Amino acid sequence: MSSAPAAPVLSLESAPAPAPGAPTVQVALPLPLPQLFDYAPPPGSLAGADSIGRRVRVPFGSRELVGVVAGVGCADADTLLRDAREWLDPVPLLDGEVWRSLQWLARYTHAPLGEVVSTALPAPLRRGEPVPDTHRWGWRLTADGDAQRVRQRAGTRPQRLCQLLADAAGRGTALDEDQLDDLMDDWRSAARALAKRGLVERMAQVHVAPVPMLGAGPVPNAEQADAVAAITGGTGFGTFLLDGVTGSGKTEVYLQAIAACLARGRQALVLVPEIGLTPQTLARFRTRLGIPVHVLHSGLNDNERARVWAAATRGEAQVIVGTRSAVFTPLPNAGLIVVDEEHDGSYKQQDGIRYHARDFALVRAKALDIPVVLGSATPSLESLHNARSGRYVHLRLKQRAGEARPPRVRVLDVRKRPLRDGLSPEVLEGIAEHLQRGHQVLVFKNRRGYAPVLLCHDCGWTAPCRRCDAPMTVHAGGRRLQCHHCGARQPAPLACPDCGSLALQPQGIGTERLEEHLGEAFADYPVIRIDRGTTNRRDALESQLARLGDQPGILVGTQILAKGHDLPRLTLVVVVGIDEGLFSADFRASEKLAQQLIQVAGRAGRATDPGEVWLQTHHPGHPLLETLVHGGYHAFADAELQQRDAAGFPPFAYLALLRAEAQQVEHANAMLTAVRGLIAEDAPVERFGPMPAPMPRRAGYQRTQLLLSAPRRQPLHAVLDAMVPRIHGLPEARKVRWSLDVDPMDLY
Repeated sequence: MSSAPAAPVLSLESAPAPAPGAPTVQVALPLPLPQLFDYAPPPGSLAGADSIGRRVRVPFGSRELVGVVAGVGCADADTLLRDAREWLDPVPLLDGEVWRSLQWLARYTHAPLGEVVSTALPAPLRRGEPVPDTHRWGWRLTADGDAQRVRQRAGTRPQRLCQLLADAAGRGTALDEDQLDDLMDDWRSAARALAKRGLVERMAQVHVAPVPMLGAGPVPNAEQADAVAAITGGTGFGTFLLDGVTGSGKTEVYLQAIAACLARGRQALVLVPEIGLTPQTLARFRTRLGIPVHVLHSGLNDNERARVWAAATRGEAQVIVGTRSAVFTPLPNAGLIVVDEEHDGSYKQQDGIRYHARDFALVRAKALDIPVVLGSATPSLESLHNARSGRYVHLRLKQRAGEARPPRVRVLDVRKRPLRDGLSPEVLEGIAEHLQRGHQVLVFKNRRGYAPVLLCHDCGWTAPCRRCDAPMTVHAGGRRLQCHHCGARQPAPLACPDCGSLALQPQGIGTERLEEHLGEAFADYPVIRIDRGTTNRRDALESQLARLGDQPGILVGTQILAKGHDLPRLTLVVVVGIDEGLFSADFRASEKLAQQLIQVAGRAGRATDPGEVWLQTHHPGHPLLETLVHGGYHAFADAELQQRDAAGFPPFAYLALLRAEAQQVEHANAMLTAVRGLIAEDAPVERFGPMPAPMPRRAGYQRTQLLLSAPRRQPLHAVLDAMVPRIHGLPEARKVRWSLDVDPMDLY
């Protein structure tokens, strides 16, 4: 949400008054306004209940916009309406369950329906382009072509093509274009020439769902078999929390549940948190299921995403694997939804419509009356609480699959120890030992770049971002500075701007610095860095991991490597620099750190070779580390849930965070103060603020926030229902950028 644009000016000449009772269409437009817009139907057409969900092109001020009809009505005699330009779909594009679910999401997030619908549609459909064709196209001889093919000159491309098509016709089939690509080079020019003469014709082939040809897989152990039986044995909606230690075979449970879904002729949707997980997941799914597996993520171009969306809408795509936005995919034959790594924060959209894909998947599964599986080795505290409260079926996988055993964890006290670029002598010796045995090592540091800060050793100056209340990160071996909050970049200065000293030194370590040091220390082995800087291109993560292959070497990476990757030769994980996560003001910091440590530790020893995890820290006695090492994730979760309950934080409270940004902090505070004044004094919600955001200035804007908290969801939403529509009318709201985040994942 943001400040509202001016309403369009309506011209009397272009908007004649319709007759009393004339039908109107109520259009949801992609605008930050909490309302629908009335238009007369396109000239020469009528509108009824069957128009809801159709796209329509409409004039809006001096522009044209594409919207979706959300309702129909009748105009009063004195109402001036403009005509909609044209229908873009002959039938509703969004209807049934997906339309009702999007309306629910708009109500829950208190966001304009038009923006929610726009978020849910692929970009070409938002622009008004037609729904992509997903037919497989084939070619066949016409009657004239069959009669004249014997007259074709032997050995020419037209003659060869006619013969191929005649052979296929003799088998009672046409040849599709993929088959022709395999059978004949440059057949298309011959086909175009023959089509102009009426001798061949192109035809859309009827979609026939491929029959799954299940590949061989490992025999499930007792825990896996029980989980599969629970998921596939019931009917209708149910939520299953598949809580399995890393390497316990959760993906095998997914595959068997999906296979059962396909056997019933149903569709399955699988959500994964990162693009980087899709290549591994896709390869395994395609091998085991024996059918096309479609993918949806931001690494595809707009047309590719639209084609997969259309194939799913038509029921042609039987298995769809995708990241966060794939949760909006229509599923006319839905049978199962899987949310892998359900705890992952990337499922939460942090700008625009602030939805949570995991939570919306639950809403859709209930509306579709199908099971949903939430899988994780480190379930979110919300999901664990729901499982323990009986809302979810709790399925535990406590043992690693096959012969793999849990890694041995060692806490290294580095106080008063010499460190070379953040690594202790013991760590360097351990890395050398594992490499000499032919194994692989992962050095984990959740900070990309070369160093967090550029410091003047003489006067203490640090390189600040001019637009944010944060220092700039050192990149490119000390030659470039970059802000990780607003993206600003600049060359590193040659001398200190404050005192002129040349004693500028990078302080701290990032993945680039670790890569440099390890590359020098272990020059005979490959050192591969995996972070956002090396994986921002399509298929880059897969390519980086392929460079290492099965040979001994070192991976240096951020949290990208902590998620779901199966690296059978990896036997040592070294976690560097966890101390900053032990003392954060974010109430979710402990949960995030615990999940991160357990997930990255789970990369070690996933095959027959035993694994080790070494944690470097200056605080070896910290309660979080003690609990994780000696009791595991669930012991940590028990303690953390008790603290959350005592403090009144989720899952024992429900939050909504209103953020305001302005170049003058007075405007942001005035807006939130006015919003607070809209809440009745006796409303059953606690109000905190207006107060500065944890990062008060970002990208040149001053940031303040107002936090609302309630012990139950219903009172909080009742307050928001009454408050949000009135915010748009506040004069103070027109001077700021503002947003509402229901169920915020962080308070930044």
